[in-house]
Amino acid sequence: MRKIKTYVYRMDILERSLSYDEVTEIFVRVNSLGAKLRSSDLALAQITAKWRNSLTIFQAFQKQCSEAGFYLDLGLILKNLVVFATGQSRFLTVGRLKLEELQKAWTESCQGMEFALNFLKSNAGIDSPALLASPFILVTLAYFGHKRNYHLTPEESERLRFWVLVANAKGRYSRGSSETLLDQDLTTLKQNGGAPELIERLRQQVGRLDVVPEELEGRNQRSSLFKTMFLAFRAAGAKDWRSNLIIAHDHSGTQHKLQFHHIFPKAVLKNTYTSREADDISNLAFIGGKTNRAISDKPPVAYFPALIEKAGVATFDAQCIPTDAALLELGSYKAFLTKRRELIAKRLNEFLGTTPAQPAQ
Repeated sequence: MRKIKTYVYRMDILERSLSYDEVTEIFVRVNSLGAKLRSSDLALAQITAKWRNSLTIFQAFQKQCSEAGFYLDLGLILKNLVVFATGQSRFLTVGRLKLEELQKAWTESCQGMEFALNFLKSNAGIDSPALLASPFILVTLAYFGHKRNYHLTPEESERLRFWVLVANAKGRYSRGSSETLLDQDLTTLKQNGGAPELIERLRQQVGRLDVVPEELEGRNQRSSLFKTMFLAFRAAGAKDWRSNLIIAHDHSGTQHKLQFHHIFPKAVLKNTYTSREADDISNLAFIGGKTNRAISDKPPVAYFPALIEKAGVATFDAQCIPTDAALLELGSYKAFLTKRRELIAKRLNEFLGTTPAQPAQ
């Protein structure tokens, strides 16, 4: 502690005659050799140099979004601002923007983000950022609404909803360079394209819009399909197996807080199956914390009968869980996964509006 008194800090004192732009340029260059800063951090420095007290304005909007249930990283809010100012998502051009351009774009970007959040929650049923595969979906939605002057026909709204759900399920912005993919979609919208063109771009990227059982194999809880599983199960009325509460990500209290449960507990599968096989999303279900703790490490063949007798088979059907006793034995684990993948894929296609027989156009 005493050595702090004698520690030598380097200090560069800049002349008062320097402009904010020059000071910001020096800051950016010095930090390029020091602590690694995100591009959004450097963009923020450039923006606040031109627009005094703008950080307070940005943080106020961030708080507004958080109170609406969506905490957004300040970097995403700045990216949305840049999109509305330049029509593309990269921060490289921030230094060339004038104060008037930034302020005009800010007003428009806030309107766009408010539309995006409302559409996501009310039209797509995605009411938490935890259910998004990428927050970039919000930026595309915001720009879409702006380009349409927030006037969508019922058909446009339905096609946009379809794009949101399928892009989220397929991980549109998680395959390759996310900014490049975002810029492709923004260019589509700048050229007066709409939801059909966004859907076609997605189709070109992922090959097919429906979900097949093979896509679920080897996926874990970090998968975008796992988030869509929750949405599809909730839409089907999935409930906790004991409390009968509809599953929700924001239940209060440790007893009801949502958890994902290994249907075949990892302790049961240990020494027989790999950790990756145990964490397969087809072995996961959504239940409350108290129910999860009550089941603990019991094998499904032991705890299923009592739950079925009390809650009924429909409780398990809502989460596409086979209840055939033969599939609940340890030796049938892989057969259980295969059967549940088939059921989940069917449910996801019903929820998304895509089927192998009739892929959406």
